[in-house]
Amino acid sequence: MIKKRINKLKEQFKNYNIDGYVIPKNDEFFSEYSNKDRLKFISNFTGSAGYAVILKNKNYLFVDGRYTIQAKIESGKEFKIIDYSRIINTNIFKNLNLGIDPTLFTSSQIKKFFLKNNKVTIIEKNLVDYISKFITKTKNPFYSLNKKITGESHFHKISKISSYLKRKGFDYLFVTAPENVAWLLNIRGNDNPNSPIPNCNLIINKDKQFYLIVKNEKSKKLISEKKLKKNQIIDPRNLPDFLRNLKSGNIMVDKKTCSLFLEKLLKKKFRLKRKDDPIYLFKSLKNKIEIKNMINAHIIDGVALTKFIYWIKNKKKLDITEFDAQNKLEKLRKRNSKYLYSSFNTIAGTGKNGAIVHYRATKDNAKFLKKNEIFLCDSGGQYKFGTTDVTRTICFSKHSKRIKNIYTNVLKGHIAVAETNLNKRNTGKIIDIDARKFLKKIGLDYSHGTGHGVGFFLNVHEGPQSISKFNTVKIQKGMILSNEPGYYEKDKFGIRIENLLYVKKIAGKISFENLTLAPIEKDLINFELLTNKEKNYLFNYHLKVYSKISPFLNKKEKKWLATFI
Repeated sequence: MIKKRINKLKEQFKNYNIDGYVIPKNDEFFSEYSNKDRLKFISNFTGSAGYAVILKNKNYLFVDGRYTIQAKIESGKEFKIIDYSRIINTNIFKNLNLGIDPTLFTSSQIKKFFLKNNKVTIIEKNLVDYISKFITKTKNPFYSLNKKITGESHFHKISKISSYLKRKGFDYLFVTAPENVAWLLNIRGNDNPNSPIPNCNLIINKDKQFYLIVKNEKSKKLISEKKLKKNQIIDPRNLPDFLRNLKSGNIMVDKKTCSLFLEKLLKKKFRLKRKDDPIYLFKSLKNKIEIKNMINAHIIDGVALTKFIYWIKNKKKLDITEFDAQNKLEKLRKRNSKYLYSSFNTIAGTGKNGAIVHYRATKDNAKFLKKNEIFLCDSGGQYKFGTTDVTRTICFSKHSKRIKNIYTNVLKGHIAVAETNLNKRNTGKIIDIDARKFLKKIGLDYSHGTGHGVGFFLNVHEGPQSISKFNTVKIQKGMILSNEPGYYEKDKFGIRIENLLYVKKIAGKISFENLTLAPIEKDLINFELLTNKEKNYLFNYHLKVYSKISPFLNKKEKKWLATFI
């Protein structure tokens, strides 16, 4: 099937005089999760990030360290799997003419990836769409969130942007990232799996005038709710005419999500300035109401996950597959009416599948859980007032000292992150070192970042903050990050422990506070490796879990949870 699709794509090369075609994971809105997954269609790769380069005689798939094993399994028959870092100024292939869809790439991507050693040809029609029938469009209209959920009105947010533009000397901001439009107007939608993203763009000027660029059927509710007037809705087909009638000036565009196609349109009228959209940072600093709602979402989520861990660890017979396990967890989450859907595809891997960082079990490929194997479960939910993401590594029997030592060193890194003195060590780059140091002492490491930013009832992965080797964004009050060190041994096992944290401020000092509330596997800990401080952390964490979660458990579950204290 994949080979046929690739060959059909290659048949079009002659029509455009190109040597190859580049297919990114993202759609025209640069969303992580999209209903237009052209990369999966052409390569069978299901990961959340990557690029395929289809040449006349060879096919390449560029992925990062999270997906190397997965990509080889899913796409290795037809593609040569290459580390993502090698796409920058790539010399793997040279002096070729590569075709691209201008709606799917930014100018900085093209400069970084291909232009040094290859030529790029803009093709206005997407060549994958020409052979595909998989793309569907939802007609569900956008909807507004109440101020009780967001904690801040859209008027106040618009004033923030207006002040920013005046201060920086810009006349306009063109908002291309839909999650930033969602934050600014306090709206959500149903255009993507796993995230309530409303696919749209927005233009706002320094005088607080703004226009939503979206098809009319999506804006019906917003007009009836009087959030916008009809003349503030611009159909994407009418965007060129609309822009021509605006007063010219300086316009800021987001360098990460403003496509070549949109840049070309905007350049006809405005002086273009490529920057980081300021909304990313504004959005990352959650207010008191958002934090309160995230805390409540995590209590609900913690109940479901705690019940799941109790159920799976106390089964008399382990007669379930990875697929059965993830479905059980989904059913437990669905018991609460505030739950909407998962915030990403659940990763439920036993034994060697746990070593595939972003493994996905299906009904057809799922393994049965085994008593002597470690089970890794990474899952999350979208609730009406919050987003969750949590990983637990679970065992069902005694394991070797080596495995326990590795798990314990992952746990020590996890605790080190949670206990960070943010007044002194306040960037993800520095914190990432602390997360890895215990594993590195025994010659081990992991190939993914230690933590990502998290949105408020938006994307489960959101910047600009993260805990990684390269992130220098200052950690500030109100930010939410994941804390997820791990270790993966190919064809054997995977270990990861993940909580979400928020940054609180007390008496002028900032620190992390756990949002996630679910027991951490004790049967894999070598307590001899823990310091008294680390043991106290674990005791206090489980005490908090018990106090918040136990009122919602039955007697047997309560009794079991109490053993963690």
